[in-house]
Amino acid sequence: MLRLQNVSTGYGDISVLKNVSLHISRGEIVTLIGANGAGKTTLLNTICGIVRCRKGSITYNDRPIDARSADQIVRLGISQVPEGRQIFAPLSVLDNLRLGAYVRYGEGKKKVQEQIERMYELFPRLHERRNQYAGTLSGGEQQMLAIARALMASPELLVLDEPSMGLAPLVVAEIFRTVTRLRDEQRTTIFLVEQNARTALKYADRGYVIETGKIMLEGSSADLLDNREVQRAYLGRQKQPIWE
Repeated sequence: MLRLQNVSTGYGDISVLKNVSLHISRGEIVTLIGANGAGKTTLLNTICGIVRCRKGSITYNDRPIDARSADQIVRLGISQVPEGRQIFAPLSVLDNLRLGAYVRYGEGKKKVQEQIERMYELFPRLHERRNQYAGTLSGGEQQMLAIARALMASPELLVLDEPSMGLAPLVVAEIFRTVTRLRDEQRTTIFLVEQNARTALKYADRGYVIETGKIMLEGSSADLLDNREVQRAYLGRQKQPIWE
């Protein structure tokens, strides 16, 4: 579905990604883990057309997308939930959802409204707060809104950047259960960037480890959880998440 081959990019004279290769198959949840500054967000932004690929290739459903604009990539079926959520705080929950559907308005208002109703079914609290300013929601509700806004474009591939950031453990568990439900019920493929490696690997099928812009390890979630280097660098001593 998505394939990166020897992708390199950066900012100005600074090189961030160095010959990154990875793939995501349809129906998978794949996670990318790494420390702050390792290049995780840059990789996502490169896939989504926000940062330009300088070298290598990115293909999605066998189409090259590394030269396409961000809005074209959304129309092809990739939506991103950015780090820090970046909702439109002065607007209502409903207006945030409507903005997420901007690529679908050619299908008519009825189709957009049907998708809004699906988001309310997936996130009932958003329906309760549909007329509330988005900036007044709790952190967990804002993350739900950010995910729902991205889903309004009906993506085949949903890209999530640090969905657990700043959230309580019980809320994190709820968010990840929703991510799994998206894959299982709506057949949405998920590419997940997380600093909370243990949680990400618990829910993902496979994972990659990135360090200083390079993919250092890849494998099934079970293999990465058992890997001593991953345990030492990212998992610590705790054997199970505190909410289990």
